[in-house]
Formats: sequence, C-alpha cells, structure tokens
Amino acid sequence: MNHAVFSDIDSLIGVVGVAGDLAGVLIIAIGLITVSFRFMRNLATGQADAYTIYRSGIGRTLLLGLEILVAADIIRTVATTPNFESVGVLAAIVAIRTFLSWSLQLEIEGRWPWQARN
Repeated sequence: MNHAVFSDIDSLIGVVGVAGDLAGVLIIAIGLITVSFRFMRNLATGQADAYTIYRSGIGRTLLLGLEILVAADIIRTVATTPNFESVGVLAAIVAIRTFLSWSLQLEIEGRWPWQARN
C-alpha cells in the first residue's frame, strides 16, 4: 500500500475537522451578533416580547453551532484510526454537547426533544 495516500487522506480529514470547528464557531459568533442587533431593534421599537425572542434566537444559534461542532469531532475521531482514548474523549464531548442541546431545547420550546408538541 502507498502510505502517501493515507497521509493525504488523514490531512484531508484534519482539514475537514478544522473547517467544521471553524464553521461551528462562526455560526455561533455571527448568530449571536445578528440576534443581538435584532434584540436592540426590537427594544427600540417597543416590542413586548423582545427578551423572549432574544433568548430563543440565542438558543437556536447555540444549538446549530453545537451540532456542527459535534459533527466535526465525530469526523476527526471516527475517520482517523480511533483508539480507546480518542473514542472515550469523543463520547464525553458528545454526551456533554447533547446534554447542552437538550437543555437549550427545553429552554427554547419548554419541552424535552422526545416530548410531543402541544
């Protein structure tokens, strides 16, 4: 087998993982800035539920960013040669981020992801 091919694939996977991390962080940063500007506009126009809309927007931004960050972690860990340590770290990261996602969804929608909509 040609080891250069494997090296190139590992490099590509690393780049995709870093791109995923960057995308997740950018989504969160740009989303927070956008939602904050909307919040200020809503306050200026006297919208009664401006704070509720702001919290919901922040939560949705964080949820999307976290999902992309988890995908990047999975790509880096699974696509390379996984070992028990890297899989364990991935499992911990995914568990923490999943808990955060569920908590955010509870805050945004007032229900757990597995509960039916009212």
